[in-house]
Amino acid sequence: MAGLAAGVLSQYPYGMWFGVVVILAVVAAAAVIAGSRWHRAGAATLASVAVLALPFFAGPAFYETYIKQFGKRVHAVVADTGEQQGVKGSTELSVCRVVDTSGAVLDLSQQQNCFGQFTKGQHVVLFEDPLEVLDPWIEDLPGERTPDALTLGVTAGLFLTVGGSLFYAGQRRR
Repeated sequence: MAGLAAGVLSQYPYGMWFGVVVILAVVAAAAVIAGSRWHRAGAATLASVAVLALPFFAGPAFYETYIKQFGKRVHAVVADTGEQQGVKGSTELSVCRVVDTSGAVLDLSQQQNCFGQFTKGQHVVLFEDPLEVLDPWIEDLPGERTPDALTLGVTAGLFLTVGGSLFYAGQRRR
């Protein structure tokens, strides 16, 4: 559960630092309890790896599901698309500049679903956070509110893997 919370926490501004601390503590706890205390090295390794991967899927799954279910739909037009240098300068990241119906100009990154799939002048839908904490999410028309099933499935699978391996290790302690 803390792995899911770390993924969710990392989606908020400056929450990534807290999420990293939480996930590293959970990985350490899973390894120590299942590996050292219960003497189940295989289950401890599986649980630790799955817990470490969980926030990479749980955070984006939460973000997309929350913003699509509770976000306000706003129609917009893509004003420009392009590439931006990453932090280290070795990677190219896609960016989109959109103008919504109120005239506000927003710069969106890959975290907001801008992967270079939009063209200049294309009509899109923005899902804006009702609490105005998270950045908007950009989607093609018609702007369906259904989240990505693959991300939710991987998140559920990792969560069940962690729970199952720790349950197995707890039942078979030495």
